[in-house]
Amino acid sequence: MKATIITIGDEILIGQIVDTNSAWMAQELNKIGVHVHEIISISDNRDHILSAFAKAESQSDFVLITGGLGPTKDDITKSAICDYLNDELVLDEEVLDHVTQLFAKYIKDPMVSMNTAQAMVPSKAVILKNNFGTAPGMWLERSAVVFVSMPGVPFEMKEIMKSEVLPRIQKLPGLPHIHHRTILTAGQGESTIATRIAQWEEALPAHIKLAYLPSLGTVRLRLSTVGVNKLLLEKEVAEQIKTLYLIIEDIIVGESNEEHLVDQVSRLFTQQHKTLATAESCTGGKIANLITEIPGASKFFKGSTITYATASKVAVLGIDPLLIEQHSVVSAEVAEAMALAVKKLFNSDYAVATTGNAGPSTGDSDADVGTVFIGIASEKESFALKFMMGNHRERVIQKTVNKSFELLQKELLKKQLI
Repeated sequence: MKATIITIGDEILIGQIVDTNSAWMAQELNKIGVHVHEIISISDNRDHILSAFAKAESQSDFVLITGGLGPTKDDITKSAICDYLNDELVLDEEVLDHVTQLFAKYIKDPMVSMNTAQAMVPSKAVILKNNFGTAPGMWLERSAVVFVSMPGVPFEMKEIMKSEVLPRIQKLPGLPHIHHRTILTAGQGESTIATRIAQWEEALPAHIKLAYLPSLGTVRLRLSTVGVNKLLLEKEVAEQIKTLYLIIEDIIVGESNEEHLVDQVSRLFTQQHKTLATAESCTGGKIANLITEIPGASKFFKGSTITYATASKVAVLGIDPLLIEQHSVVSAEVAEAMALAVKKLFNSDYAVATTGNAGPSTGDSDADVGTVFIGIASEKESFALKFMMGNHRERVIQKTVNKSFELLQKELLKKQLI
């Protein structure tokens, strides 16, 4: 089965917001066997919306629409749906009651006619309850094609997809099984890996596809296949993965269809009942930010310092000024001292510290742009390693973040082997 995703809103086309809805929806649809045929973003223009609907209906089993369901005049999705499906808007009392309750509980301003209009829905629609907002989702069918309209607010759309849309689709007959397994590697680039596994890749069965998904410092290798026999597909892919491990086990750091390396590291900290603290300079808190995005991270993450300036490394972490003077603020000695200091500050089992020149200027150090030192302090040892991360600021920072998690993972895996 195929789907088209349509995101509606001028704000997307002028770059005011980034469309993250489509990527998330595509991932979730893929999990249940729905192939996304096309993703398009269109303006708040009735003719544009109607033509997009017509194209999507001609090529898809499902048309998933987000945006244009607000209370203002530029939100025309509902009326456009009615025009396209020969329907009319009617007042839904349950939706009106839901909107009224939201205003009574959370919003101080009184309801106005525009808010009441949120309860006007196509008469043929099955209403999909929006627990987090006033605009309901809507499920409409014409012949064999399903139209689903949802709010553009990401957390509202995701809740409706999870609780209403995906379960409804899964109950429909004819869905194939899509099986993915993804190997996460670190330390070698895409071309190097491709060279190492060339013979293995060439020998893959035609129905098993390999995709390289590179990021800064990591590469994911995703094996995908589609069919009706779930157990057979899983067995075939497992056999290929087993052979892959024999070839590149030295750079494999985990396996996950969606996760970042931080998820792997977080799981290890939780399983081992160990704690972590971070001291960040050139990464500016990005390591801590990724960790705290994970639900339950408070079980192992004790805290972080962003000691960006040299003076803050001295004042907050207590780094000896003579050490900085002798070795430079961008040095292995300072990175190791930062890790030890933040470990002591938060009384954690492990710590990671970053210091470097991300560019474009050299800052408080004469080290070349792209020079980074990452310090690690564990229960038994401490050390720092030097890396050259390139000359693009964002690249340097992201590669440093990824490498920090890679080093932490290696330390935690050492403990597992003891």
